[in-house]
Amino acid sequence: MPTDAGPDADAHGRQEGGHAALFLFAHQDDEFGVYQRILDCRRRGLRVACAYLTDGQTATASAAQRNRESLGVLARLGVAPEDVFFAGGELGIGDGRLPQHLAPAADWIRRWLARYPLVDALYVTAWEGGHHDHDALHALAVVLAAERGLLQRTWQFSLYQARSLPGPLFRVLAPVPENGPAIATRIPWRGRLRHLRACLSYPSQRNTWIGLFPFVLLHYLLRGVEQLQPVALARLDERPHAGALYYEKRRFFTWPQMQAALAGWRAASRHSTT
Repeated sequence: MPTDAGPDADAHGRQEGGHAALFLFAHQDDEFGVYQRILDCRRRGLRVACAYLTDGQTATASAAQRNRESLGVLARLGVAPEDVFFAGGELGIGDGRLPQHLAPAADWIRRWLARYPLVDALYVTAWEGGHHDHDALHALAVVLAAERGLLQRTWQFSLYQARSLPGPLFRVLAPVPENGPAIATRIPWRGRLRHLRACLSYPSQRNTWIGLFPFVLLHYLLRGVEQLQPVALARLDERPHAGALYYEKRRFFTWPQMQAALAGWRAASRHSTT
């Protein structure tokens, strides 16, 4: 069974052997951005470990239900249930609340990373202004990757963003150019169909996927690629893109709030190490 007891509770800090690919997600279903990468990593024989940094609880779905949905999807991609961690549930971080809980999330991720001495790559949600939890998690991952010397092995993947779009419109699986060149991996047609079926495996998020699925379908039909971009510490001081961010348009969060949350966490972190 997957653990909610922390990244090192099962063996008091025991390190995991073998090369590992690590995936950080804010929400249960964020894995849709890297289905192919997870599959490819498992086919290469890498251990794949995934962590979710919010609890998944919504007005229409329980955390347990959302956890089961993502566990089912990941299992079909070859991820062992014991390598899936629901940190958000353990830490009590609600959906949409990650920027308010950066310090405990960072401590958890730091311990989790320490479990894996041989990290092939670390993957995290993009710095793109789509969802404020995604951006907050990105910032945590990049800073902590730099601490561990993993920055050159850390990659970001786009989920959705509204760069240069009017009103409530958004793009799906479309990296923002401000994050640098994207490396595209072509997905075979059989894989595209497999991944589209996986996108229908989140019944608790039906309303969300009614909006997302048509765009994901078009992406797979017209482009059929999965794209990754490098990360950079300097980007954390820059607005993800010009104009209103999607989470600002939805009035979920603002860029000044994000700046303040990250600045407060980084200042407190520096103080605690002096």
